[in-house]
Amino acid sequence: MSDTLAAPLPGGLAAACTRWLEAGKPLAIATIVATEGSAPRPLGTTMVIGEGGLVRGSLSGGCVESDLIEQGLEVLATGVPERRTYGYADAAAWEVGLMCGGSIDVLVQPLAAPDPAAGLDALLDGAPGALLWSLDDPSRRLALPVPLADEAGEWEGPLAALLGGADGPGATDEADTADGPGATDEADATGGPGATGEPVHSVDPALVRRLAAQLAARTSAGETGIIALPVDCGLPAEGIPALPAPDAPELFLLVRRPAARLIVNGTTDLAAALLALGRTLGYDTTVVDPRSTFLTRERFPAADRIVVARPDRYLREEDEAGRLDHRTVIACLGHDPKIDDPLVETALSLPVAYVGAMGSRRTHHERIRRLLERGVTTAQLQALHSPIGLDLGGSTPAEFALSVMAEVVAERTGRAAARPLRTTTGPLHGSIPA
Repeated sequence: MSDTLAAPLPGGLAAACTRWLEAGKPLAIATIVATEGSAPRPLGTTMVIGEGGLVRGSLSGGCVESDLIEQGLEVLATGVPERRTYGYADAAAWEVGLMCGGSIDVLVQPLAAPDPAAGLDALLDGAPGALLWSLDDPSRRLALPVPLADEAGEWEGPLAALLGGADGPGATDEADTADGPGATDEADATGGPGATGEPVHSVDPALVRRLAAQLAARTSAGETGIIALPVDCGLPAEGIPALPAPDAPELFLLVRRPAARLIVNGTTDLAAALLALGRTLGYDTTVVDPRSTFLTRERFPAADRIVVARPDRYLREEDEAGRLDHRTVIACLGHDPKIDDPLVETALSLPVAYVGAMGSRRTHHERIRRLLERGVTTAQLQALHSPIGLDLGGSTPAEFALSVMAEVVAERTGRAAARPLRTTTGPLHGSIPA
C-alpha cells in the first residue's frame, strides 16, 4: 500500500481506511461532537488523519485543519483521545479558531486496528447506521444498522454491555472487580468495562429501557448529538459506591440515515437535469412516468431507479411501504393534467418535505382550479411550490435544475425567502435539519 490515500480507492473511504489499518498503519479520526452558533459543518462530520501525509475530509473552511492535523498526529503518538474546542479567535491573539463566529467541539480518537464494531461505514462513508460511543472512552462503542436502531429493543442488550452491565463484556455473576473470578489480562475485543481491570457495574434494566427508547426515538428522527446520561443510569454492584455526578458518562450518538429521496415525474431533458443535480446533492433519485418510450437508462443515467407507472399510484405504494419520509422531494414535470393532477393531489396528502409542479402562471392557476374541484384543500395547496423553483433568471435545463434544488435547500433550511448573502445579516451557517 502506498504512503498516502490521495486517490479514491474502491469501496469508499471506510474500506480504504480498513486496508490502511490492516497494513499496520494507525489512523486518527476527528469528529465534530458539538456546535454552537454559526458552525461551518454539521454534527458528526469527520476527518481522517494518518502518518505519511494522509488527510481526508475537513471540519471547517480551513480555519482549524492545520491544528487538527497536529492533534491527530499527537493522538497517534500517545494513543490518548483528545477533545478540543475551536471558537472565534481574536486576530491579535494569533490563536487557532473559527472565523465564522461560532464554535465546534472536536473529538480526536485513535483507531489502531480494524474493528468490525467500529461502524466505519457510517462514520466515514455516510452509510445508514447508528453509532454510539463514550466521549470519555471512545473505545467503548456500538454500531447498529438503521432502521433496526429505530426499535428500542434493538438497543437494550448492546446498550447494557456498553454501559458495563452485568450482561456486558467481561461481566460474570461473581465478578465485581478485576481480581475477582472472570477477570482477564487482555482487553475485551469491544473495549468494554471489566476487560482491563476496572470494576464491573450492574445497570438498572428499567433505566436502560428508558435510555434505549430515547436512543430509538433520536435515531428515527436522525438526531446526531451528545447524550448526557443521568447519574443513576449506571448503578454499581452491591458494595461499590454510587458514581458521583461528575463521573456520569457522556455519550455521542451519530446517526446516518438512508439518503433522502428525490422523485421526479417527466421524460424531458429538464427531468434528466434535475435528477443529475439531485444525485450530486446526495439524493436517492427516481424517475417515474407511465410513458415508457423515453424512460431509458441512456436518457436518465443519474436515476437510481426508473419506474414505468402512474406516479400517483407509485407514491401511494411507496408511502404504504414506508419508503417516504419528511425529507422526500417530489417534482412534477409531466406537463399533462391527466398525470399531473392525480400526482400533485397525492403528493400534497403525504408528509413530505417538498412538492413542486412545473408550468407557467396560467398553467398554475388552471391547475389550482382543477385541484380544488378534486377536493384538495386551500391549506394543502399552500404547500405546493408552483411555478416550481426560485427566480434565478436561467433558461437551460441545468439552470432550471439549479433553481429547483435551490428552492428545495432554502425550504429545508427555513430560508424560503433566499437573498444574496451580501444583503443579509446574522449567521451564515444555520442549523441543518435531520
